[in-house]
Amino acid sequence: MSINLANKKDLIEKHKRSENDTGSPEVQIALLTQKIRELTEHLKINSKDFQGKRGLLIMVGQRKRLLAYLKNKNTERYREIIQKLDLRK
Repeated sequence: MSINLANKKDLIEKHKRSENDTGSPEVQIALLTQKIRELTEHLKINSKDFQGKRGLLIMVGQRKRLLAYLKNKNTERYREIIQKLDLRK
C-alpha cells in the first residue's frame, strides 16, 4: 500500500520548489494524494478493512490541513497544486 521509491522520487521531482526540497507543502500534498488514491483503490476491494479506512481519514485530514495552510500563505501556489493534482472539480 505504500508508494515505491521510484514513484516517490518522480512525485518529488514534479512538485519540488528548489533543488533540495523534499518537505514543502506541495511535495507533502502530492505524496499524500498518491497514498490516498492507492488506499481508496484498496478499500474498494476490501470494504471491511476498518484500519485502512481510519488511515485514509487521517491522511485526508492531514492533506486538508496542508492545503489550508498553503491557501493562507500563498494563494497562487495553492491554486497551482490544486490544478496539478486535479483535486477540486
